[in-house]
Amino acid sequence: MRRWWVLALLVLALPVRAGLFDDDEARARIDKLRADLGEVSKRLDTASKNQIDFANQAEALRSDLARLRGQIEVLVNDLDSLQKRQKDFYVDLDSRLRKLESAAAAAAAQPPKDETPPAKPVDPAAETRDYEAALMAFRGAKYKEAQAGFLGFIKAYPSSILLPSAHFWAASSHYQLKEYAKAAELFAKVAESWPADAKAPDALMGQANALEAAGDLKGARAVLESLVQKHPNSSAAQAARQRLKTLPVPRKK
Repeated sequence: MRRWWVLALLVLALPVRAGLFDDDEARARIDKLRADLGEVSKRLDTASKNQIDFANQAEALRSDLARLRGQIEVLVNDLDSLQKRQKDFYVDLDSRLRKLESAAAAAAAQPPKDETPPAKPVDPAAETRDYEAALMAFRGAKYKEAQAGFLGFIKAYPSSILLPSAHFWAASSHYQLKEYAKAAELFAKVAESWPADAKAPDALMGQANALEAAGDLKGARAVLESLVQKHPNSSAAQAARQRLKTLPVPRKK
C-alpha cells in the first residue's frame, strides 16, 4: 500500500518538473532574443551614424565641387578676356598698318604743290617699322623701351595716322611704370584730340584708372561719367558703369 502511494506521488511530480524545464528553456530563449535585439540595436545605431557621416561627407564634396566650378568659371572668363585683348591688339596693329600704307600710297600719287614748301619726305617702311617695334616692346612688357619708342614715334612722325594709337600706347607704358600723372595726361589727349577714334573710349577708361591709382577719386569718377555719356554703346562704357558702382565716393571736405 505504501509503495502505491509513493508511485502515485512520483507520477504527479513529473508534470511539475517538466513545467520547470519548460520555463528555463523559455527564459533562455528570451535572454537570447534580448541579446539579439541589443546586437541589432547596436548595428542600427552604427548604420545611422555612418549614414550621417556619409551625408556630411557628401555635403562637403558638393561644396568643394561648387567652389571648383566657380574657380573654373573665373579662369575661363580670364582666358576669354586675355584672348580677346590679344586679338584686338593684332587687329589694331594690322588695321593701323594698312591705313598707313594706304595713306603713303595716296600721298605718293598726289603731285607736289608749288605754293607750299616741300615737306620732309617720310619713309613709310621706317614709320611702320618704328611703330611696330614700340608695340612689340610693349607686348613684351618692356615698358620703358616701349615708352621711349612711342614718344620718339610721336616726335618723328607728327602727321602720321597712327598718332592716336601711339599716344594711347605711350600712355599705357607710363601707367605700367606707375607714372600715373603722365599716363592720365596722354590718355586725356587721345580722347580730346581724336574723339572719333576707336581708341577714344578706352583712353577715357585708361585716364580714369590712372587718376584712381593716383588717388584722385573725384577726377576718376568725372571721367567715367564722361565716358558713359560720350560713348554709351562702347564696351568701355559698360565697364565704366560697373566701376561707378564700386568706386568709393570722395568725402566732402
